[in-house]
Amino acid sequence: MSQSLARALQILASLGEGDRSLDQLATELDVHKTTVLRLLRTMEADRFVRRDESHRYRLGSRLFSLADAAREQYVVRAVAAPHLRQLNQKTGQTVHLAAWENGEVIYIDKLDSVRSVRMYSQVGVPAALHCTAVGKVLLAAQPKREREALLASIDYHAFTPQTITEPEALRDELDEVRAQGWAQDRAEHESFINCIAAPVTDHDGRVVGAVSVSVPDVLLNYEQVLELLPDLLATTTAISTDYN
Repeated sequence: MSQSLARALQILASLGEGDRSLDQLATELDVHKTTVLRLLRTMEADRFVRRDESHRYRLGSRLFSLADAAREQYVVRAVAAPHLRQLNQKTGQTVHLAAWENGEVIYIDKLDSVRSVRMYSQVGVPAALHCTAVGKVLLAAQPKREREALLASIDYHAFTPQTITEPEALRDELDEVRAQGWAQDRAEHESFINCIAAPVTDHDGRVVGAVSVSVPDVLLNYEQVLELLPDLLATTTAISTDYN
């Protein structure tokens, strides 16, 4: 599997220099044409490569969206960093930054609580769409058609007794998230964690990220976590202003 991945990456690097025929790619990889063709068919199906009328291969449109996502996440992360540190220091709680990437919500930054309690979330790992505050913020921001498709396809795994397990209930909550401008996770993903999140927007009002504050209930109960909402909203406003 790792050898196939290495060859696929080599194909992408080669196509980044210009279009190639099947024979050229086989020569560059020093493998049989059937091996290269098998990789190309898989990559073509996922739009990582495309084949033109003369049967030459080029980079595919999927790479545009990935490049845009990577560039946007880098910018958001860099702009948000000082504001996240300030929020982390002021509240003393765990702070996350998440972004939307190809139908998933990915944690792209995390500052741990100054307390001894640590959360299991990790940078680079997806967040559950239906039961995390950042997931709800970013899902609520998607165009209606995409949002409805995701509501129908989500695995509504019940992480805790409080987890939303029906698309209708999640749809209602997403409507509320859009109306109030923030989301909650009241022990829905981890039974001992309460969380609130709010969106980061660009100059067009498009949501480009979500910031959350997460607190174990041994430190603050849900009502006390809600008291941190003004600090959270001030942070996302400041990030949005600097992002623009």
